[in-house]
Amino acid sequence: MGKVFAVGVGPGSPKYVTEIVREIVRNCDVVIGYKYTLKTIEDLISGKEVHEITMQDQEDAYQKVSRSLGDRTCVVPFTGDVNFSESEVVDRLIEIFGDVEVVPGISSVQVAASRSRVPLDKSRVITMHISTSIEEKKLELQKALIDGLSVVLVPRPWPKQPSKHFMQSEIARYLRDHGFDTSKMKVHVFENITTDSETHFEGMVSDLEGRKFSDLSVMVFDQTRLESYVNFR
Repeated sequence: MGKVFAVGVGPGSPKYVTEIVREIVRNCDVVIGYKYTLKTIEDLISGKEVHEITMQDQEDAYQKVSRSLGDRTCVVPFTGDVNFSESEVVDRLIEIFGDVEVVPGISSVQVAASRSRVPLDKSRVITMHISTSIEEKKLELQKALIDGLSVVLVPRPWPKQPSKHFMQSEIARYLRDHGFDTSKMKVHVFENITTDSETHFEGMVSDLEGRKFSDLSVMVFDQTRLESYVNFR
């Protein structure tokens, strides 16, 4: 079987696609990806065999390509960094194709942290963007906030199943219901980050109740304290 790459293409702007990923995509024969992800690299995939997929039909596309790939090269691009929030799909690609080379990209988490000036090494990074239970991740969120850490969080859009839908409004209510004074908790919400349609909400967690945000959004709970090297002399 030919070579298969799983690559991260950044949060949305083509400017955030790394040069190594550009080179891999330019030299590949087949591309399998979601519409939004493919748009990020549309200038690189003209003339290639492209399979646009959804959550419902991605399995069929992977199986079809695995049967016909031969000695060709296939790229499966992921929005952001392939190593974050995509493990369920990457694991499936490995099951189907065997040897899959994983190449990182720039995540919306990194960009949101930079926009907020919240250092990742002093924060907890949490993704709710999985299909399995997120109850332990909710507890992880509580603990991180109680410990005084900032949190960079990817929420979970699931409008067809309200019980699984855990976006900004639901998160704000969850924290309030578990004893947090959300009126004193600073938060940022970025939508469509790095693109021309990027938006930035800044306020308190309590302000999020009843507000709707895009599926393409990331949150930053800001509990950062300035700790420059001068403070440790």
